[in-house]
Amino acid sequence: MQWIAPAEKDTNNAALEKRLWDAADQFRANSGLKSQEYSAPVLGLIFLRFAEVRFAAQRAKLEKASASARRGSRVDEPAAYHAEGILYLPAEARFDSLLNRPEPENIGAKDNRRLTTV
Repeated sequence: MQWIAPAEKDTNNAALEKRLWDAADQFRANSGLKSQEYSAPVLGLIFLRFAEVRFAAQRAKLEKASASARRGSRVDEPAAYHAEGILYLPAEARFDSLLNRPEPENIGAKDNRRLTTV
């Protein structure tokens, strides 16, 4: 089997690649992190996004079930998510909540303090 490069470059992938490199450049310039420290926040955000996609899908199922059921809603019960092997995300820990915080706020320090006091 021989790999053959595509005749023309996929413009969607090229645009995404440029955005990611631009974001990485901004991150390096403005984060104050050493080069070996970049992976922790980046991988943490990737994991959070993955967890939120699963959380949102389960939340939609629970909302649909609660609309058709006569009993109370389980949408905000962590056990309803854990039973399906899904991480329950409180409102302040969801990706959109992090995106909507003021820019100068140090999200990492605040969240680290919260985690160490638990």
